[in-house]
Amino acid sequence: MTQEVLAAPKFKPYTRQSIQQAPQWEKIPTELREAVLVVSRVLPFRTNQYVMSELIDWDRVPDDPMYRLTFPHQDMLPPAEYAHLRDLVLIKKDEAAIEMQVKKIRLQMNPHPAGQMTHNVPMLDGAPVQGLQHKYKETVLFFPSAGQTCHAYCTFCFRWPQFVGMEGLKFDARESSELVSYLKQHKEVTDVLITGGDPLIMNTRSLTGYIEPLLDPELEHIQNIRIGTKSVAYWPQRFVTDKDADDLLRLFERVVKAGKNLALMGHYNHPVELRQEMAQKALKRILSTGATVRMQSPLIRHINDDAKAWAELWTLGVRLGAIPYYMFVERDTGPHEYFQMPLAKAYEIFQAAYQTVSGLARTVRGPSMSAFPGKVVVDGIVNIRDEKVFALQFLQARNPDWVRRPFYAKFDPKATWLDDLVPAFGEKRFFFETEEKAPTDIRSNISHPTHSVIKFTPRELRKAS
Repeated sequence: MTQEVLAAPKFKPYTRQSIQQAPQWEKIPTELREAVLVVSRVLPFRTNQYVMSELIDWDRVPDDPMYRLTFPHQDMLPPAEYAHLRDLVLIKKDEAAIEMQVKKIRLQMNPHPAGQMTHNVPMLDGAPVQGLQHKYKETVLFFPSAGQTCHAYCTFCFRWPQFVGMEGLKFDARESSELVSYLKQHKEVTDVLITGGDPLIMNTRSLTGYIEPLLDPELEHIQNIRIGTKSVAYWPQRFVTDKDADDLLRLFERVVKAGKNLALMGHYNHPVELRQEMAQKALKRILSTGATVRMQSPLIRHINDDAKAWAELWTLGVRLGAIPYYMFVERDTGPHEYFQMPLAKAYEIFQAAYQTVSGLARTVRGPSMSAFPGKVVVDGIVNIRDEKVFALQFLQARNPDWVRRPFYAKFDPKATWLDDLVPAFGEKRFFFETEEKAPTDIRSNISHPTHSVIKFTPRELRKAS
């Protein structure tokens, strides 16, 4: 172990300001370099030497999936906006004008979809709790301030406002005392998801300060502690050769010994991330602590819009001990038009991959949309009453009574999100669009089928949020 630690690579990030110092910069064609420098003014850009050296196939750039996953591209902005920003950045170099244009573009990108800023914020003693979200009654999301960055940024990331300095649009909690107080008052909560950013960007001592309070005997109703992380793919050294990697694993063991289920929600977007020896070693070490690893990712055009890639990812994950969990639909935020795919195509890819894997990999669910009312899965495309329809249901919902309740939407080959769908069979609205909920629960997310009626369509709900 000592020799391995001494030889361990030190994490080195590359950002817009430093990417030109990377050895691989010269391998990028001039027009692609320009796009990186321009688009990274709007969207966060950060990568590291492991991603650059081990995951990207530079002979396939720009079509290599890992390059597209981490490097900005011109088509992420509308042509007119790109041309204007390019002029400001590369020719006029007017920082005040650049800042104004960048802010305008960002605010048009639906920075926080699905009511994250307006309907998911819990209350404690009459005041909103900083750094928490509570959308579903049994699960609370916690955003520790020290974990609001990543080893590298995904270009599709729906949490991009966390990383670009948009004050008033960030979730971050300085410490866990309010989280603990909130949990003590909400015995219905069984799961805490520590998320970001990436909590595992923190050193082990900082992470311990957030996790150990959750082991308090007064919080025995907290059964599951989840950690959302991309480090398993972008910097697996975090679990193997980083100087406090062993300390991190001991922390995981303490959580498990305390009777909690510790689940790492591993964000694997492409099988190349799991093919690496270091990534497989990291997974083996995590599992040795008694923690579990679940695999999830959105289906993303240009990156993993291939059934064979998904089948390989799920099959390889199962062989190594990870549990296939979710295939998501790319959220309606950021450069989503660049990444989005029609729901019909998403279902086709999911079905093609699903039918080629064994039952052990069929724990995966999808394609699923994390929309304002809840997680809606496309269960199929069928003909009913001579009408071609999407068969849908909630896997999770603001109102628990909606969960697993089937409903149907007219088939639309161009639809990419719940907002685009209309009810089948001549219905005027979906059942959840007229559902009632208590106004006092809007910020705390604990929905009850009483009080005032929601009169918004899903599209109007998104705009309202």
